[in-house]
Amino acid sequence: MSITAKVHIRHEHLALVPTLQNLDGVSIRVITQGTTDPGSTYFPFLIEYDDHEKLESMLEDDVTVEQFELIDRTGDTAIYYIEHTPETILISSVVTEQNGFLVHTETKDGGWLVHLLLPDRAALNAIWEYAIENDIELDIIEIYSNEDAGGESSYGLTDEQRAALQLAFSEGYFNEPRDISLSEVAEEMSLSSTAMSGRLRRGMRNLIAATIADRDRD
Repeated sequence: MSITAKVHIRHEHLALVPTLQNLDGVSIRVITQGTTDPGSTYFPFLIEYDDHEKLESMLEDDVTVEQFELIDRTGDTAIYYIEHTPETILISSVVTEQNGFLVHTETKDGGWLVHLLLPDRAALNAIWEYAIENDIELDIIEIYSNEDAGGESSYGLTDEQRAALQLAFSEGYFNEPRDISLSEVAEEMSLSSTAMSGRLRRGMRNLIAATIADRDRD
């Protein structure tokens, strides 16, 4: 079953991150295209910034940029084709290898906010493992299945986090006072108290981020 996932990724060698970190107010997004080449390092970008000379000077100094070409400019908005250096870290390759698509990609909070269309959760897990191997900070904001038009939201929770939260809730861990201790909940899931605490904490963080968090500040 295909899924749609929204993730936020950070790493100093991700595409255009040096430019993003050195130009206040710059906004960058990848122009969606139908590439099927997992090794491609040449992409079209839409960049919004009011000082064109400063922008291009930064692109020349950006260690993730091999070369760039201006395609069009209207006011503060420009379209560039940019080829990345071999040192640049890209997730497009692993996404394509997993038969997935980058539906929408834009800069946010010093990194990239990426909307992915993937064939299944195994593909998302492969991308997660790729991120770990390359020291990429990856936060899953939201996941939902595409079984129907509305999509069954999983609110950014992994299956393990969902199971931990459901068990803790059903056993009264969140009651005041608590009906069960953390160690007792952990024992039921065959986890240590430390592991259970971390799973609950990460699950609640993802749940809040996907539901009631202020999107402009998150």
